[in-house]
Amino acid sequence: MTYTVTKLAKISGVSVRTLHWYDEVGLLKPAYYGANGYRYYEEEQLLILQQILFFRELGFELKQIRRVLGRSDFDKMVALSSHRQVLKKNLEQTRKLVKTIDKTIEHLKGTKKMKEKEMFSGFSKEQQAEYERQIIERFGEQGKVLIEESKQNAKKWSKTDEENFKEEFAAICKELTRLLEKNFKVGTSEVQNVVRRHYLWLSKCWTPTQESYAGHGQFIADSDLRKAYEAYHPRLPEFIAEAIQVFANKELN
Repeated sequence: MTYTVTKLAKISGVSVRTLHWYDEVGLLKPAYYGANGYRYYEEEQLLILQQILFFRELGFELKQIRRVLGRSDFDKMVALSSHRQVLKKNLEQTRKLVKTIDKTIEHLKGTKKMKEKEMFSGFSKEQQAEYERQIIERFGEQGKVLIEESKQNAKKWSKTDEENFKEEFAAICKELTRLLEKNFKVGTSEVQNVVRRHYLWLSKCWTPTQESYAGHGQFIADSDLRKAYEAYHPRLPEFIAEAIQVFANKELN
């Protein structure tokens, strides 16, 4: 069976723009191009895209994925077996976190006293370090500067500041999700107004420029950071990434 780029985007949840970009960077080439220049995909490309999404879900950078998939000895069955093992491990950690949440609820209700060390069961100490590593790997020295600026700004925050920051992020994601589900285009004033809120929200951590904000948008779509946005809608990372590109080009040039 043959799939157009639009049909593949619909069944996979990956945006048309992202599929075009995957083609441009050599990550996922179509099976062939039609006389009209359109891209056409077959089952082999669908399986490759599935691998890309697996690797992305596990926190791989796109250039790492391209390197792995491009190896002559790459084996889909071996890769799937590896994905399964990692996901099982992640599932175990998720179960621990759910258990920690349940115990915390009981503790707050006063129905069962929680031990201090139980409050932190299931949390990954490496998660923040890994996130920072991905930023530095992609943005180099500029990434280090942004991380340091963000840390210094965060030191000045009160508990109220932290809560307001989290609440504003949630409000932004919910509003973008509403617009996404109503099929608003990324360039509309409604979407761009919310992206402006996102830009101002992010500015509380570090100072985004046209280049760094556009890069941050792509980073949302391509890194572990996407999970924070996927919690609101599976297509929100790509949606906000595209909207940020529009905003950066129009408002920050």
